[in-house]
Amino acid sequence: MRGMWLSVGVAGAALLGGCAGAPTVYIAGSYFPAWLVSVLGAIVLTVLLRVLLIRSGVDDALPARLAVYVSLTLALTFAALLFFFE
Repeated sequence: MRGMWLSVGVAGAALLGGCAGAPTVYIAGSYFPAWLVSVLGAIVLTVLLRVLLIRSGVDDALPARLAVYVSLTLALTFAALLFFFE
């Protein structure tokens, strides 16, 4: 049992070794985490897409609107993190 915990500890230390620093964005004199900027941008884009879906009539056909819009926000957030912050 002790060997298993030692393996878990070594693996955890090896994984944390890649964390050189969190990506940050300089805005208005202070540094913000990149994920926070990505989430805010994704929320704005999701609201704009929702307006387009409502105008086109697609919003009425969505089975679980909350799940769809939360998933869309998460997808846009992850895409922004991948494309803009590596």
